[in-house]
Amino acid sequence: MRRLADWHLEQWKNDPDRKPLLLRGARQIGKTFSVRVLGAKFKNFVEINFEKTKEAKSIFTKNLDPHRILMELKALLKQPIEPGDTLLFFDEIQECPEAMLSLRYFFESLPSLHVIAAGSLLDFAIEKVGIPVGRVTSLYLFPLSFMEFLVAMEYSLAAKTVLEQKQGHPLSEAIHTLILKLLGQYLVVGGLPEAVAQWGKTKDPMQSQKVLHRLADTYRQDFDKYAKRHQIKYLDALFAQIPHLIGEQFKYSNLHGNYQKRELSPAIDLLCRAGVIHKVQHTAGHALPLGGEANLEWFKIIFLDTALCQSILGLDLASWLLHPEESLANLGAIIESFVGQELLCYSMSSIKQSLFFWKRDKRGSQAEVDYLYAHQGKIIPLEVKAKDGNSLKSLRVFLEQHPKSPYGIRFSSQNYSLFENIDSRPLYAVCSLAHEEQKMALKNLCQDSLA
Repeated sequence: MRRLADWHLEQWKNDPDRKPLLLRGARQIGKTFSVRVLGAKFKNFVEINFEKTKEAKSIFTKNLDPHRILMELKALLKQPIEPGDTLLFFDEIQECPEAMLSLRYFFESLPSLHVIAAGSLLDFAIEKVGIPVGRVTSLYLFPLSFMEFLVAMEYSLAAKTVLEQKQGHPLSEAIHTLILKLLGQYLVVGGLPEAVAQWGKTKDPMQSQKVLHRLADTYRQDFDKYAKRHQIKYLDALFAQIPHLIGEQFKYSNLHGNYQKRELSPAIDLLCRAGVIHKVQHTAGHALPLGGEANLEWFKIIFLDTALCQSILGLDLASWLLHPEESLANLGAIIESFVGQELLCYSMSSIKQSLFFWKRDKRGSQAEVDYLYAHQGKIIPLEVKAKDGNSLKSLRVFLEQHPKSPYGIRFSSQNYSLFENIDSRPLYAVCSLAHEEQKMALKNLCQDSLA
């Protein structure tokens, strides 16, 4: 399964000034798989999973001298570890905080050795021990984007067509309808690699649903790994109820149960750090960075994966396959969440990105824009419409009040078009906003799959 991460990892491998690399993101999104794909390109690939190889932890407790560490690792694993020829991979590194600290000394003393670290709950370990500032780099991974899904389903030409399409120039209706149909499949299956692989093998939505239900249980079982015992009931409540609240401003009072903000707010932060949910923060949207004008009390929440979200909701997903355009019209909150998920996938990979929305809350004169996105140094308002979306009042209000924003984008089931300062793009074309490095990764993904 080819991923955008493959291109980024290849660039890192060939960079003479590289630093040890941290792969960051939620559990079950393919971090380990991507490293193993890269490892096949080395003469030697050495993988140490600190959950499985517990005896390796003691090697890091004596001191953090990388030469001694390598000598003892070679003896323990009976494998060669040679700078320039070996990729050394520390998996589940959160189980050995000393190994996290050792990355600094690998960079300083053995810069020619390729070292990657990953972990399912890595951000919690980073919070406890920190990371060597200026001595490591990060690569943020997410579930498969829609473009990655197309390539995985052997529709690379369709992905290439979307990537190369000029704004305002509609695709033929046959191609447009085909890609909307494939988007319906994606919204059933989602981007978690195991669910995508199951769909690719069986084309049976029930089999993919079984995988999603099991993955949901996996995320629940993780709660006791990063939460205090009294917090687990709040995590359980949020995990079950947040899918019902996506697409709307989050209010603690909307959750069923006798919960207080002081109880739920730390639990939301834990789920964010675990990568299970993402906040969409309110901002005034007058200047960059968008976080500079954020209102921390106003936010919406999306799940890491739209199919997982729907699985928790217990929705009948067959309609996405049978009548994708009707489903687009009826499940607007899911579509809004999908666009947010796509924006994260295509954002700059080395920095943790945030999502933002805008809202004017005046009596009798409310207006709300689903996302504000920093693109090529400009703030672009994005309106997500489930179907045709002809009413763009909020988008126009934002543009009138923010003259530095040159245009707005509507994502809907309609084909490409331009009218005045509104750029209409299909829902499947969120990749048109990809960061430049991600555009290169996307092009490489398509080229490799077509070779």
